[in-house]
Amino acid sequence: MTMNPAEQKSWRDRAAALQNIPPVLKLLWKSGPGAVSGEMISRVLAALVPVATLWVAATIINIVVGKIKNPGEPFPSSIWFWLALEFSLAALGSIFGRLIGYFDGRIADNFSAEVSVRIMQHAATLDLTSFEDPVFYDKLERARVQATDRIAMLNAIGNVVQQFVTLASLAIALFIYNPLLFFFLVICVVPSFLGESHFAFLGYSLAYRLTPLRRELDYLRVLGTSRENAKELKIFGLAPWLRERFSGLTEQLIDENRNMAKRRLGWGTVFAILGSLGYYGAYAYVVVQALQLKISIGYLQFLVGTIGGTSTQIAAIFSTFSSIADQSLFLTDLIEFFAMKPHIHSSENAIPAPRPIREGFDFQNVRFHYPGAERLVLRDLNLRIEPGERIALVGANGQGKTTLVKLITRLYDPTGGRILLDGIDLREYDIDSLQREIGVIFQDFVRFDMPARANIGVGRLEHMDNECRVREAARKSRADEILRKLPGDLEQMLGRRFEGGVDLSGGEWQKFALARAYLRDAQVLILDEPTAALDAVAEFEVFKRFSELSEGRMALLISHRFSTVRMADRIVVLEDGAIREQGTHDQLLSRGGLYAEMFELQAANYR
Repeated sequence: MTMNPAEQKSWRDRAAALQNIPPVLKLLWKSGPGAVSGEMISRVLAALVPVATLWVAATIINIVVGKIKNPGEPFPSSIWFWLALEFSLAALGSIFGRLIGYFDGRIADNFSAEVSVRIMQHAATLDLTSFEDPVFYDKLERARVQATDRIAMLNAIGNVVQQFVTLASLAIALFIYNPLLFFFLVICVVPSFLGESHFAFLGYSLAYRLTPLRRELDYLRVLGTSRENAKELKIFGLAPWLRERFSGLTEQLIDENRNMAKRRLGWGTVFAILGSLGYYGAYAYVVVQALQLKISIGYLQFLVGTIGGTSTQIAAIFSTFSSIADQSLFLTDLIEFFAMKPHIHSSENAIPAPRPIREGFDFQNVRFHYPGAERLVLRDLNLRIEPGERIALVGANGQGKTTLVKLITRLYDPTGGRILLDGIDLREYDIDSLQREIGVIFQDFVRFDMPARANIGVGRLEHMDNECRVREAARKSRADEILRKLPGDLEQMLGRRFEGGVDLSGGEWQKFALARAYLRDAQVLILDEPTAALDAVAEFEVFKRFSELSEGRMALLISHRFSTVRMADRIVVLEDGAIREQGTHDQLLSRGGLYAEMFELQAANYR
């Protein structure tokens, strides 16, 4: 049983992983104290049934043997009491078993719900940076799996409590007869415990190492079966290539698991034989004692049952505890995930965002690079956005336009310099308060597979049930034209994920996304190329309506189409993370700079 260097882990590290269990048990208790209490009581009572049953059975055998030896004596009426008691114990064992199953089911549902909700809550507090990191996604995936996969470990904790109580009751009886038998049984089971623990840890190491591979398999499975990708898969003939890649990765996964299973099978057989040696050695000893007439037949039956039960419980406890100890390693990701803290957060003395905004935004020597990257996306950028001003950002891809939006909304903080709002650093404002004053529609906006009302209402949750406000937002974005065609109106399910859902075109989805921004009633409206899927005429209509509705508010427009940005009060041209030039459409054309060059190149396509 050798480990390669990547798989080596000390017993101290495995023991340290047990520290993961208490916080999870707190979660378990909080998810349903009644169910947890009910299960523990049922397990303790069920644990006492085996030894009581053995003692009653031994008593019955002794009564029968006594009657056989003395046939002339009266029929022992006490036999009915003992038979009734044995039946009652059997019935109680069955009842406790069903109660345990009932409480286990409740605990599993409660714990899964509790952990899933907490993961969603905590994920919402983390920085956008985290969600752009593949390593974080692996950790998040492993943490998410813990909400369901660790249910077996929680059951194991309950089992080990029950096993300890059963073992204690059996061990007392065995100790009274011969303490050496108990220690002999323990010694024979220890190798099995060590071996199981070793392979359980190797299983954790393997699962940890294969997480990226499993995530890629999930991606390929979705890629090869989703409706959104079907057209390109057929046109480019990608299906065979995807299947071949999926099969190759699957075979790699199977090979890894098969090799582990073979090693575990071989060593497990050896350990099982050692465990059997302990049981049958003790069994042979008490049989010899009975043949030498040192114990009665009933007591022999009791001891044989006690030895068998003790051996089974010792093995079960070692195995279960080993499983708990090594499965607690899997909890590391869950605990570490909950321990993650956002770098971007509201300070203790954070102030609410100003309403109304009086001075606007002021970027002062702002620099920014994404975590893990050295290239500056923004370089000493200075920009002022006045209240009520409509600014258009233009420039080639990768010049920092969307990054600037993320900084205004505090999805990121500047690497250098600062951003002021009404003369106060953005970092001094409460994040939630700040973001409530900003309505943003990104190019990759979310298409919610939910009713139309919810697709608009998520823009301002407290107004979701306010039909007047929702319909007004739909009117502003022209989503009301779509609603009139839908059979369910605001209650119509959108998207094809659920039964009865209606799919929309790209432009129709965008109108619902715009409606969310209008429902928000924010002081700052931002459109970050959300109309990329629209034709030129439809996009012009959207921006024209946006221009009308943003009157008196701060507005930031990002678009590659110069026919739409020309309606802005000021156009800011970004190049290499800095402002190359700015002014009105006519001013920039007259200068003959970068904007004029880009405008002419685009205009030439329409001639």
